[in-house]
Amino acid sequence: MTTPPAATRTRIKICGITREQDLEAAVAAGADAVGFVLYDKSPRHVAPRRAAALARRLPPYVTPVLLFVNAPAAEVAAACDQVPGAVVQFHGDETPSQCLAATARPARPFIRAARIPLAPGASFDLLRFAADFAQAQAILLDAHVEGYGGGGKVFDWSLLPPSVNSHLVLSGGLTPANVTDGIVQVRPRALSLAVDVSSGVEAAKGIKDAGKIHRFVAAVRAADALQ
Repeated sequence: MTTPPAATRTRIKICGITREQDLEAAVAAGADAVGFVLYDKSPRHVAPRRAAALARRLPPYVTPVLLFVNAPAAEVAAACDQVPGAVVQFHGDETPSQCLAATARPARPFIRAARIPLAPGASFDLLRFAADFAQAQAILLDAHVEGYGGGGKVFDWSLLPPSVNSHLVLSGGLTPANVTDGIVQVRPRALSLAVDVSSGVEAAKGIKDAGKIHRFVAAVRAADALQ
């Protein structure tokens, strides 16, 4: 398949990696990033030392991402010290100042998750949220579910603002079957678009399916070819 131009190439993150074979499957399929969940209430939780061991298997230009939920700044910094080159993803109630403090020394890029309501009529000011977190590398869009972390639920993409002056990461219930449509709907609203998948490429919680990963990547590239 012809590689799309850089401006339209959707970056892909496979999140919730817990096993070597799943990391290797993500890399082989063409993922740009892999995510490690450092939130102990998640079924995909890994300890920082385990995340570091897995991240050392990554080839150049595949980025490790460390996901935290309301973790103290010292905990974030200590985990980042074990995974050089990691991007930090904040998925809790962290304020802009807390995100900046946790990633200040050494300076690390971070992604901030926005929890988009599922309930009909519920409002969320994404433009204000993106402005508040203007120093984030990107805003990740996920469905607002009970608790924290991804819940594998799809929110209504059509309700997003027509233009968001931010780099966006589309998440929440993505699968090989729906990611093409998600990209087509959301890409025109963003400066650039990436996608983030976890449960949609799993055989069981925390156990990825290599075939689903490859089909997901192929569906993303099919969406890119439409641009």
